[in-house]
Amino acid sequence: MKITHVETHPVRIPLKPERRMISSLGRHEVSRYVLVRIGTDTGIEGVGEATVMPRWSGETVWGCREIIDRLFAPVVVGCELHDVASVDAIAARMEAVAKHNWFAKSAIDMACFDALGRAAGKPVYELLGGPCRDRTFRCRFSMGAYDLERARRTAAERVVAGFRTIKVKVGGESDDDLARVRAVRDVIGPDLALDIDANCGWSAETAIRKVKALSDCRLALVEQPTPDGDYEAIARVRRETGATIMADDMCFDLVHARELVRNQACDVLNVYPGKQGGLAPARRMVEFAAAHGIACTIGSNLEWDVATAAMAHLITACPNMQVERFPGDALGPIYHEFSIVKQPLSIEGPLVTTPDGPGLGVDVDWGAVRANLATD
Repeated sequence: MKITHVETHPVRIPLKPERRMISSLGRHEVSRYVLVRIGTDTGIEGVGEATVMPRWSGETVWGCREIIDRLFAPVVVGCELHDVASVDAIAARMEAVAKHNWFAKSAIDMACFDALGRAAGKPVYELLGGPCRDRTFRCRFSMGAYDLERARRTAAERVVAGFRTIKVKVGGESDDDLARVRAVRDVIGPDLALDIDANCGWSAETAIRKVKALSDCRLALVEQPTPDGDYEAIARVRRETGATIMADDMCFDLVHARELVRNQACDVLNVYPGKQGGLAPARRMVEFAAAHGIACTIGSNLEWDVATAAMAHLITACPNMQVERFPGDALGPIYHEFSIVKQPLSIEGPLVTTPDGPGLGVDVDWGAVRANLATD
């Protein structure tokens, strides 16, 4: 099976008003992502999704489209697709013409896996080694840095919906963070898990002070407390607070993962195909973490159904995606006002079910895509 063409479709979908995200990175109210469609000489197609976010990874919908159209597509068209090794060969060709750009590369990787699965009549998790857990898994709920009234209301609603872990966005110097986290703990009670996520928004000193101040809240997990690139800072927070630390925003490839290991900087690694450049490199990172005694769970960039399906396949196939111990984030589709697939993923409260159809198991509604192209 040979790749004959690559299409890029920039799409714009607003978040539901009650799900709009506020974090130390700012506000996220509209998702402008790129859907990628590859064609083959057999007539089989594959789809992928680049969940680009400028303030997070540095990639934009416009840059993503251009780098795929002008650099990646020319080296991908004509490549053979037979197995996972051929996806790795395609990744090497993309790496040779452009460094980084992980989300753009991941969209092509996902589309290749989707096409391979459709050709074989198998779900992607079978291509990744087969299922190691039930296809239905539990997520936590991630809430923004809301005012106290909204934080309390959202927490109460999510507990009623069946969530057992609530993540609260924090970050910045204001002690409003402390009040928000305490308010959520009061609402959810003593028995449910409470995580916080600073998205690189604290210095080491601030993180240490605030995590210690929240000791009465019995935090289950402290996610990305300190700035990108400062491995000593996150390691210091881990040493001086004794908290369970998750790294996310500072770990895109194995170079970053090795630095985290070398500095003994985290207990858990947040992994997702978009951030890691695709399913194949994400699986390698999960295996690397396992070899060094670090658990992994799923992270999110508020993906749509295509990328969320890829995340679900990774969870289903990788033993070290320890979502049972550390529920992750794979609820992106429910944050958005509508879907661009014909049959949205099965998401019921905190429970997500990995599709078992061929490929990623989702079919894009190209009419909906054309109706919602990003033009701004």
